[in-house]
Amino acid sequence: MAENENGPLFETRAVKGRFLFRLFAASMAVGIGFICYYRLQLLPVASGKLERWAWIGLFHCELWFSFYWFLTVICRWNPVYRFPHKNRLSLRYEKELPDVDIFVCTADPSAEPPSMVMNTVLSVMAYDYPPEKLNIYLSDDGASELTFYAMLEASSFSKQWLPFCKKFKVESRSPEAYFRAAVEPDSHHPLMLKHWLLVKVFVSFLT
Repeated sequence: MAENENGPLFETRAVKGRFLFRLFAASMAVGIGFICYYRLQLLPVASGKLERWAWIGLFHCELWFSFYWFLTVICRWNPVYRFPHKNRLSLRYEKELPDVDIFVCTADPSAEPPSMVMNTVLSVMAYDYPPEKLNIYLSDDGASELTFYAMLEASSFSKQWLPFCKKFKVESRSPEAYFRAAVEPDSHHPLMLKHWLLVKVFVSFLT
């Protein structure tokens, strides 16, 4: 535990295929060099002033786009993925994590079914974050009584759903999404089966 707590907060991994991208960038750089050489070597001298300035203008545009391309290549030259270790972050800075306010907005219960809104509210309530620092607000611009009643039911259901998510490490924190894909536990896990059936009964009433 102490080793994880003192370890790095994220891991850096290089993106695959960097060699192919660098090979492509090198070929583009060679092509841009040939274009610049062509523009400088064949600069009109004997032609009229209009043709000369048109040639110079095109050359300046090509230089500008070449410079822009060079900047984009620099940003993509060494791409990496960073994978955070959330457990280490929680162990090291849990007491220093800021308060988070989350607003869930709804307006029309016919366009936004209350069951969908409540699933959203329950999923954010089940975030893996210190509960005393997490504040969830439901803003109902339509002042619907149906949404208010659904919120009361969801408040009762949350007393079963939140402990269930925390105890069994549920990943899909939306009840509807979870039970759509979840498989009923077998008899070898009686405790989880008991909680699973109890929570499922509440979900059927909620939806």
